[in-house]
Amino acid sequence: MQVTVFSKRFYYFLGAWFVINLLQSIFTNLHSDEAYYALYAQHMAWGYFDHPPMVAVLIKISSLLFNGNLGVRFMTVVLQLFTLMLTWRLIDDEKADNKKVTLFFILSAAPFMFAAYGFITTPDAPLLFFTALFLYLYKQFLNDKSWKLVIFLGIAIAGLVYSKYQASLVVGLVLLSNLKLLWRGKAWASIGVALLLVFPHIYWQIDNHFPSFQYHLIGRAGGFQWRFLLEYLPNQLAVFNPFVLGAVVFVLIKFRPADLFERALFFMIVGFIAFFWIMGMRGHVEPHWTIACVIPMIILLYRKCQESAGLNKYIYKVILPSLALLFIARVALATDLLPPKTGFGNKEKKAKAIESVAGDLPVVFTGSFQNPSEYIFYTHKPATVISSLDSRQSQFDIYQFEKEWNNKPAFICANVPGKSQHYNINGVEFDGFRTDSLQTVNRVKIDFALKKSDVQMGRLLILDCTFANMYNYDINFRHHQFPVKVQMALIQKKNVILTPVKLLAPIKKIRSGETIHRYMLVRVPNVPHGEYNLGVTLTTSLGSPLNGRFYKVNI
Repeated sequence: MQVTVFSKRFYYFLGAWFVINLLQSIFTNLHSDEAYYALYAQHMAWGYFDHPPMVAVLIKISSLLFNGNLGVRFMTVVLQLFTLMLTWRLIDDEKADNKKVTLFFILSAAPFMFAAYGFITTPDAPLLFFTALFLYLYKQFLNDKSWKLVIFLGIAIAGLVYSKYQASLVVGLVLLSNLKLLWRGKAWASIGVALLLVFPHIYWQIDNHFPSFQYHLIGRAGGFQWRFLLEYLPNQLAVFNPFVLGAVVFVLIKFRPADLFERALFFMIVGFIAFFWIMGMRGHVEPHWTIACVIPMIILLYRKCQESAGLNKYIYKVILPSLALLFIARVALATDLLPPKTGFGNKEKKAKAIESVAGDLPVVFTGSFQNPSEYIFYTHKPATVISSLDSRQSQFDIYQFEKEWNNKPAFICANVPGKSQHYNINGVEFDGFRTDSLQTVNRVKIDFALKKSDVQMGRLLILDCTFANMYNYDINFRHHQFPVKVQMALIQKKNVILTPVKLLAPIKKIRSGETIHRYMLVRVPNVPHGEYNLGVTLTTSLGSPLNGRFYKVNI
């Protein structure tokens, strides 16, 4: 039976998809990262430490319409409907019938993480939409290079960049598949439109000293480990569904691109998978970083099913039954049966337990940035995290909420020997203590010169250091609850080795805005041979923060 591009069956499936994701978003606990992104939406900006701002825009709109889970997820549920419609348009099957509509939705439902981004709000949700939009416009651009399309392509590219930095791969791989575009003025005009639209985000990065690029390009590098390479393919099987990924590999080997558009799809799939596998040589690769190539996968599998009866049979006999696994996972998510380490545990109970002790005091966490995000989301009360060399920096290092609480009472939710009390509130266990005078030192900047050749095991180093107090208040090194020690830090992977230093002149206080100089003596400790990052840090009971530059040294 011949049907229109959007048939009744298509809309029936689309409506069912919407209802299922809507219910899933209501009954599934927020993921830890979603609470973090919800904080973005409370402080709208042109950029954030980890990601561009599109995820904050989605949550902001959702929060204007709903409270609770839907206040974070509603626009994600809606956006995936448009992603599906664009992907169906990209298939462009003039002979589509109801059976083919069913095939399309089977292929769309089978990749596990694509289904998840229909109700979980992360930067990947808008990334998928703008990937589909970009491909839809690029396909038209191949035949119609009108200025209208040039402008729309620029808008789509800007949307990609504002969603996630994988945008550079999406656009770059399409350009690589059709190098003639490099000699097309209108292709460059689209890039120009995108750059103009993205300029506010670029300016934000410049104004904040490029925190996102430093984190993603430098901070996430963990050095070569075989496990990073070996875990990559199993993780990709989990992201895309092993049966779907197997079918995609078959298509890539068996078929050749039919036209320039299909060539772009081939390049995106192979390029994403290969690029991030190579990235595994420098550190851990998050499994979902490749999710943008799921759009080309769906399109290619659908198209090649029309040419291969065997592949079509495989979809129905192997991939369709695998949806039972997805159903089980969805039920487990909605009924809170998955282990807490997945990030979907009941965070509200923990937040309320801490609130029952902290009262109206601001709560200061150490370690994970998700903890204060969840606390703020569920209690609507102030919280922050104090980052250290044992944990990574986050958006909280840009907000710097702790400045407002200096020398004021706060609740420290951390296990500090000799100070913290252990609590068990309705089965929720945590450690913490009340302070009458909070002091943090993360914003004190330390600079020093180092001859790398001088760093030898057992050798005494003499370092000329400057300490710049960037706070608008004094830092008391003899604080009654948060005294400060100067230490040398050696970092190798996740191992932090702290060594006491001797100051030739003691530091009692650094006044607001003051910069002081001190010579310090420190002996390089006996450590296993290898490459380390060496720096100087100010240690308090809240940890040892990143106070300045670290040097790569070989010991």
